[in-house]
Amino acid sequence: MSFTFGRRRFAAACFALAAAGAASIAHADAWDTIEKAKAIRVAIDPAAPPYSSLDSLGQYAGSEVEVAKRLASDLGLALTIVPTAPANRIPYLITGQADVVISTLSITDERKKVIEFSAPYSGIQIVVGAPKAAGVTSLADLVGKRVAVTRGSTNDTEITSNAVPGTNIIRFEDDATSITAVLSGQADAYVTAPALLSTVRERNPALGMVSVIVLKTNVTGIGVRKGENRLLEKVNSWVKGRLADNSLDGIYRKAFGEPLPKEVAEQTGR
Repeated sequence: MSFTFGRRRFAAACFALAAAGAASIAHADAWDTIEKAKAIRVAIDPAAPPYSSLDSLGQYAGSEVEVAKRLASDLGLALTIVPTAPANRIPYLITGQADVVISTLSITDERKKVIEFSAPYSGIQIVVGAPKAAGVTSLADLVGKRVAVTRGSTNDTEITSNAVPGTNIIRFEDDATSITAVLSGQADAYVTAPALLSTVRERNPALGMVSVIVLKTNVTGIGVRKGENRLLEKVNSWVKGRLADNSLDGIYRKAFGEPLPKEVAEQTGR
C-alpha cells in the first residue's frame, strides 16, 4: 500500500456525475433528514490503515473512524459507516449514499468544484524519517546518505524534486519492501507518510526513527454535498470546537505518535 493520497482516479467520471447528476438528485435538506433518522452516514475507505481499516474482529478502526465516532456522538447521532473505495468517495456523497465523507480527503480546488469541504480537521504529510541520533535537520544532511522511498509514489516525486545533489535515493517497489530495507539497515532515512513511519517504530523501537523533515502537507476536510449549508455549518462548528479543545490532536497523536500538522490549525484560523 502506497500512501499516495492525491488519488486522481475520480477525475472524468466524477465530474461528469457531478455535472449531470447532482442537480437532478432530489433530496430533502440533509440536516433535517439526519435529525429525523437520529443517525449520520459517513463514507470511509476501510483499506487505509492507520487512518481506517477493519480490525481482527471485523470492526472499523483507525483515526478517521475515531473522528466519525466523535462527530456522531457529539451531535447526538448514531453512526452508520458506509464502506467505500478512493474512487467512490465523492460519487457516494453526490448520489446521496452517504451524508458526509471522512476518508483522507485532501482539500483541493478540483474537488471544491463538485463538493463542499469543512474546515480542515487533519492532514496528510510526506516526511523524511531518520533515527533521532543521526541529527538530520535539513535536506543537506541527507547528502551521502541512503534514502529509501517507494518508486512512483508522490513521496518519490517530492524527494526527487527537492533532494540536494549527492543524496543517494534508493527506490523500492512497494511500501513493505521499503520498510524492510529500513529495518534491515539498507537505508539511513525513509521518505514516507507518518503512518508508515509509525510502523517502523513499532517493529523496531531501538532505531529511534522520527520525522525530521516535512516535505509537504495536504490538509483534509469532511466532505459535504453542495447546497447542504445547514449540515456544513454543523460540521464546521464541530471541527473548530474539537480543534480548540485538542480532541482532534489527541486522535491524530494516538494514531501517528506525532502532533496534528500545524497547517491544520493555520488554515482553520485558530
